[in-house]
Amino acid sequence: MKIYFVSLGCDKNTVDSEMMLGMINGAGVEITMSLDDADGVIINSCAFIADAKEESINTILEMAKLKQEGRLKKVIVTGCLAQRYKDEIIREIPEVDAVVGIQSFDKIVGILFGDDKEPKVVMDDLNLAPISGHKRLLTTSTHYAYMKIAEGCDKHCTYCIIPKLRGRFRSVPMDTLLNEAKDLAKRGIKELILVAQETTLYGVDISGRKQLPELLRELAKVDGIERIRLLYTYPEEINDELIEVIKSEPKVCHYIDMPIQHASDRILKRMGRRTTNADLRNIIMKLRCEIPDIVLRTTLITGFPGERLSDYRILKDFVRDIGFDRLGVFTYSREEGTPAAAMKGQLPEAVKKFRRNVIMKLQQRIVYEKNEAMVGRELTVCVDGKLVEDGVYVTRSYMDAPDVDGIVFVATDREMMCGDSLNVRISAADGYDLVAEEV
Repeated sequence: MKIYFVSLGCDKNTVDSEMMLGMINGAGVEITMSLDDADGVIINSCAFIADAKEESINTILEMAKLKQEGRLKKVIVTGCLAQRYKDEIIREIPEVDAVVGIQSFDKIVGILFGDDKEPKVVMDDLNLAPISGHKRLLTTSTHYAYMKIAEGCDKHCTYCIIPKLRGRFRSVPMDTLLNEAKDLAKRGIKELILVAQETTLYGVDISGRKQLPELLRELAKVDGIERIRLLYTYPEEINDELIEVIKSEPKVCHYIDMPIQHASDRILKRMGRRTTNADLRNIIMKLRCEIPDIVLRTTLITGFPGERLSDYRILKDFVRDIGFDRLGVFTYSREEGTPAAAMKGQLPEAVKKFRRNVIMKLQQRIVYEKNEAMVGRELTVCVDGKLVEDGVYVTRSYMDAPDVDGIVFVATDREMMCGDSLNVRISAADGYDLVAEEV
């Protein structure tokens, strides 16, 4: 049997996909990169916002059509869309052989080889211990990998469906993560990117205390791991111990992804967030005082129900005042089953998009100015690839996470491999990216 695998959505979904790929590959199933050669398809879907749902549904329909035409024998859907709309998928798309829930994908091999006379729905309790410890078939790179340290979320922000899709917050045991890190290091991984719905609460459900600082120290001891990057840190959970580890542990990047979503106290309260404008300013000031070269990334939502012009202006002023190094903006997506979906004051899409675009233009100017100020600075970068026709290497510094941040382009006569490090001096800014020469 040859299987074609489609992984949609976030980097947390990527980790789940890599575990499934490892399971089926270990069972002797051939993974094919060509849909034309495939006997079956597994789709790890996403349902976080409307655009993600649409992409997932279109992909399932495309594969269902191929099965109708006799080009595929089996179609299996897993992931968030499967968890959320299991009954609808089985009812509306009869070509689907199995719908597999978030907490059930470790059964993928048995489902793949099982009798498919009747569509199967495999859904286990969302609050079981997170699936972990399985050897992954890596899809990201030869030198960096995502490490999912927890599953689920207890925050219950009013716009977010994740707690319903992935259950309560559950940490992966530290021993499991350390064993995974050692295995990844043996396979050539040099950069670990820690992800979860919220990384800052790691360990609270196991020990009653935040253990992310301890986890970082232990991961830093793993031979072969050179960089550890933190994503999805909630601002209200960043404490002095975490700041000290980032500040003092050489392997931990001076980089934090810290989603704040808004800066108006009124909207933050409606969102169910745990911070105020003043709280956010204080934690950002503290981070920059303690770690002067720290890079701060955040995400925002425009057009949340009830967002007045005054709220939007507060957000815009906040972005201008803070000068985030990296920033992304999403328009509010009205997700059924969330408290925000029933709120009064839903805004037109045109208003949401206009406000997003204005903030992104403001952020563009901020980033361009910051990049111009980088000219002349020396950095250590890691090679991600090469533009062969241009003879230029694509690299990243500690300031950039893969896929979401910028690139440092470096021309050198030396033959470099992915994962290699080199020292460079920034020679020019090119929009969101930088150009450098080897020192």
